Amino acid sequence: MNNYFDELYNNINNKNNKGLIDEEIINNDKKYIIGTYGRYNIIPIKGSGIFIEDINKKQYMDFLAGIGVNNVGHCHPEIVNTLKKQGELLIHTSNLYHIYTQTKLAEKLVQLSKFNSKVFFSNSGAEANEAAIKLARKHGKNNNIGEGEIITMENSFHGRTLTTITATAKPKYQEGYEPLPKGFKYVEFNNLEALKENISNKTTAIMLEPVQGEGGINIANKEYLKGVRDLCNDKNIILIFDEVQCGIGRTGKIFAYENYNVIPDIVTLAKALGGGFPIGATIAKEEIAKSFTPGTHGTTFGGNPLGCAVAYTSLRIIENLLDNTTNMGQYFISKLNNLKDKYNFIKEVRGLGLMVGVELTFNGSDIVNKLLEKGYLINCTSDNVLRFLPPLIVEKTHIDSLINELDNIFSEIN
Repeated sequence: MNNYFDELYNNINNKNNKGLIDEEIINNDKKYIIGTYGRYNIIPIKGSGIFIEDINKKQYMDFLAGIGVNNVGHCHPEIVNTLKKQGELLIHTSNLYHIYTQTKLAEKLVQLSKFNSKVFFSNSGAEANEAAIKLARKHGKNNNIGEGEIITMENSFHGRTLTTITATAKPKYQEGYEPLPKGFKYVEFNNLEALKENISNKTTAIMLEPVQGEGGINIANKEYLKGVRDLCNDKNIILIFDEVQCGIGRTGKIFAYENYNVIPDIVTLAKALGGGFPIGATIAKEEIAKSFTPGTHGTTFGGNPLGCAVAYTSLRIIENLLDNTTNMGQYFISKLNNLKDKYNFIKEVRGLGLMVGVELTFNGSDIVNKLLEKGYLINCTSDNVLRFLPPLIVEKTHIDSLINELDNIFSEIN
């Protein structure tokens, strides 16, 4: 029998051709893959913990964690073990049948959510948000709540489907895809008065991220989020929290809303939920979840046995990393604030747990590239915000190493 895995990787093991392989892979990427990504010229091959290694055996400290996906680190032994064991049992059936691991994962999420809820599983954050939007509108229609209008926040990001780019209040994601779906309105984040002014008899739901990731690590004020919840209660409006990036331990709590003592009506998850394996979840209060009945929504791959088994393992690991997330987040932010005191081009350091942003007075792309050369992975969002999303296993020595390199780079700029 052919070993297709070895066939896939055989050229990489040929050390004499290593340089040629680099060029060949990058050229074939450009030749065969639709160019929707601006890629850095590195080819990661393997990872362990906070580190990844490229095809040339150069090691990188990953302070981006696959854009908030690898919260337990790369190739965590328990994740790998679950992949192997469940992969040998059952990978996929369909949602026509009761799926054991799906039921166990749903039970775990409902218990952790701390409200009476039910779960719909999908494959990504965009799908989880799409399900939330559909469910809110379906429930609104069934119960005479508005006319389907959903208010979202400026600088938000909710996904790449046609509906979720419309929910995303950034024109750059929408240009060229018109006509866009109707029924969305945008208001300023953290501005309760602006929200009140824009609610009408058409409003069915309000959708927001407790911490905006792509928007530049913008953190909701406690008074604001409580005010939004009170407003939704008063107006009988559905409150949706998009925790695709800020959920699953990233802020030091399983759910970001736990930092605010505010409970949404619907919350969406993805990214870190699967420990690196694609899975999304939409959790809704039971009375709202009832509006999804057989045939009203569905998915082929969502909630498959393998994805749910891995996500269950990921959740159990992250439950034991919450204290470290809080402690390392505080340490990291304090070290970054020391740099802010030293360099006047750092406008602000923002963070909650290990979701951290550094706003600069200039575009941060060069900083990202310089760190990449030195073996550190971060990215820049909203043009001038350096975004740090390290795995929740990060230690002080890792943070100190990055801070030292940032200091060296900043000193050259200064």
